[in-house]
Parts: sequence; structure tokens; C-alpha cells
Amino acid sequence: MNESGYERIEGVEVGQYVGYRFFRVDPAWRRLPIEERIAGKEAVAEVVDEFAERMEGLRVYSTVGVRPEADFFLWSITQSYDDLLALGSALNGTPLAGWLETPYSYLGTTKPSVYTDKKRVRQGRVTPRNAPYLVVYPFVKVRPWYFLTFEERANAMRQHAEVGGKFVTVTNHTTYSFGIDDQEFIPAFEAEEPADFMHLMMTLRETEASRWTERDTPIFVGKLVDVRIALDALDGAVDEVPSASTLYTAPDGSRYPAPTR
Repeated sequence: MNESGYERIEGVEVGQYVGYRFFRVDPAWRRLPIEERIAGKEAVAEVVDEFAERMEGLRVYSTVGVRPEADFFLWSITQSYDDLLALGSALNGTPLAGWLETPYSYLGTTKPSVYTDKKRVRQGRVTPRNAPYLVVYPFVKVRPWYFLTFEERANAMRQHAEVGGKFVTVTNHTTYSFGIDDQEFIPAFEAEEPADFMHLMMTLRETEASRWTERDTPIFVGKLVDVRIALDALDGAVDEVPSASTLYTAPDGSRYPAPTR
């Protein structure tokens, strides 16, 4: 029960809110004096640094030179929906915000899967392992899928999971968007190489569950970087994007790579 005296639906705890917000810089911004560009980038970096301390996870991924509609994106993980609003407001207060567009933004939340009871599977939580790449896309199933029996759906998803489990360098962080965003799911996969995920997707095309896909694009592949590296890549102030292994360690404190599931 909460203070209002009513129970939340299903009586379950609120999961993590997981957001992906994509940004594209206006090309005209690059014609500003270098001092203005530096100040704008540093203001954004300071906001990200601040919120990284108060949220469960806030990571930055560069997509410069890969997707024309996005230059970088944020992966946010928090127990409080209001943290996402506060982060958005703080970013809007920076000088760079006037030059940034947000072509895509996805919101999901976590919950345990109804198709597995294996103890080794995390119970509805997202725990990043700081792999160098993250693949993100919206996902919608065709409506007839939901009219199959539970056993039919469970069998299809069991096959789907067994195939995915063979690709040990790819870690799944799928979240649920029903009723809180336009898609139904947000699949997100950490990978050591984008090609690893390509091979996984080719294999999954041959599974039963794939028949019931309505939409799974656009697909974004981001490189995990420090926020200042991502921002410097916007105007070429960085010569190269360093590997994530030089910037991050795994959640258990060990150095990356650590391809665990």
C-alpha cells in the first residue's frame, strides 16, 4: 500500500527506467568560434558527470560518421522516472542544447520475463558490463502473436533464448515499453564487435519467434566512450576514439573484456 491507500497494479515493485536519447548537432554549430564550442561541450559534460553520480547508470555512446540522424546517444538507468526529466531539463540549460536535435528517444522499464524461471537469469534488472559497443532498436510484434497460447509463445521464446545463449560475447538488456512509449520492447545488446551481433541476428532470423516481428528499425550501433570524447568528436577536436578498455572497468572491478552473461 502507498500513502493514498491503494495498491499498485499487480502489487509489484517498480522496475528500473531505462532511456535511450539520441542527439544530432546542427552542422552550423561547427562554424562557431572554438571558444564557444568548447564552453558548450564542457557544460554538457558537467551535466552528464553530475547525473552519473545520482543515477544507477549513465553512459555515452558515439555514432559519429555511422548514422546520419544521430551523432551520439545516452543510455540512462534509474529507479526514478523523474531523474530522466531532471536530466533533460539540465541538458536543455546548456549552450550546446540550442544546436542539438533529438531525432529519437526511447523509454522502457524492467521486469522479470514470463518465459523463463532460470535462476541464472537476472530477475528483471539491467546491469551493463561496459562492453565497447551497444546495439539499440525499437521492437514491435504483430498482434496475432498475443493470441497464440502461452505454451506456443513460450516454446518460440525458449528457442530464441537458446540461440542467443550461444553468442557469449553478446549480452541482452531488453526492456518493456508497453503503454509508456511507441514500441513494445527496446532490445539493447552489448557486444565486443558489431559483427558479433550481425551473426546473432542472422541466426535468429531462422527461429519461430522471428515470424512474428512487425518492426525492428532503426538500429543504432554506438561506441562506448567518455562523454568528452563523444562531444569532441562532434567537431573533430579528437583525433581518434579510444577503446573502451582504456576508459572503463567491468562492474566487478576487473578490466574489460569480461564476456560473462
